[in-house]
Amino acid sequence: MALRWCAAGLVEAGKQFRRVNGHMHLPVLRAALQRHVAEQNVSTDRQDETVNVA
Repeated sequence: MALRWCAAGLVEAGKQFRRVNGHMHLPVLRAALQRHVAEQNVSTDRQDETVNVA
């Protein structure tokens, strides 16, 4: 029943959603960010780093 209530709430909330300004340009932004990350050679396999928390 809780799942049904959540779905009903989302349907009601969806009626008030608005588009984000510039939403048509999001694919271009995504491609540019992917190129930028590829250029930085970001490595995700450095899991042995020690992190100091202040």
